[in-house]
Amino acid sequence: MITLYGFGAGFGLPEISPFVTKTEVQLKMAGLPYRKERAMPPASPKGQLPFIDDGGEAVADSTFIRAHIERRYGFDFDAGLSLAERAQAWAFERMIEHHVYWALVGARWVDPVNFAKGPAHFFDGAPEHNREKLREDAQFRVAENYLLSGLGRHAPDDDVDLAVRSLFALSVQLGDKAYLMGNRPCGVDATAFGALAGILTPFFESALRERTEGFPNLTAYVDRMMDDYYPEFAWTPLRQAA
Repeated sequence: MITLYGFGAGFGLPEISPFVTKTEVQLKMAGLPYRKERAMPPASPKGQLPFIDDGGEAVADSTFIRAHIERRYGFDFDAGLSLAERAQAWAFERMIEHHVYWALVGARWVDPVNFAKGPAHFFDGAPEHNREKLREDAQFRVAENYLLSGLGRHAPDDDVDLAVRSLFALSVQLGDKAYLMGNRPCGVDATAFGALAGILTPFFESALRERTEGFPNLTAYVDRMMDDYYPEFAWTPLRQAA
């Protein structure tokens, strides 16, 4: 039995982290039994979530977990895709994880209202005398990484404009298909779903969310993926919530 370590449900989502969501969806795609445990990043071999324990072997980082699943269990997440399509899927995955994801981070962590509503509560269990200091330090570190990502170097409206260009590319790629690369889900769909659901959750208000809602095929895609992989989760379809 594989054990998946993640943050758990929160922020109106079945899993707080887009990267843990990616791995969980890929475990479901592969049909592998697993159990899920809550953890914090310091418990991971790489200091980040997700990580898995598979028969005593610890594997950290969602991309390396995918490679482990493909190698150990012989599951091809991109079965049916041509070599060119596999390359395109990889390029979209890199765009999502190194651009769209950081836009999500800015909306959650850098925006003071959303930080107070969401990530600040990660520290509710800390001793009261240094709770605020821990919150301030964590927000500062994330904001510093946001700056280093490149998006944080721009004015708020400009960073959203840049993120929306990537969202436009995803919307064009999806078109009227059910999934990004065709009529069946593949590996990159797990990545896209994790990031897009994280942006579109009604829990947070942001300019990024408002702009993303302007792509009806992306909101319908998130609803579809939620139905496919988290049918038990109490998710109000975005087309209804709007």
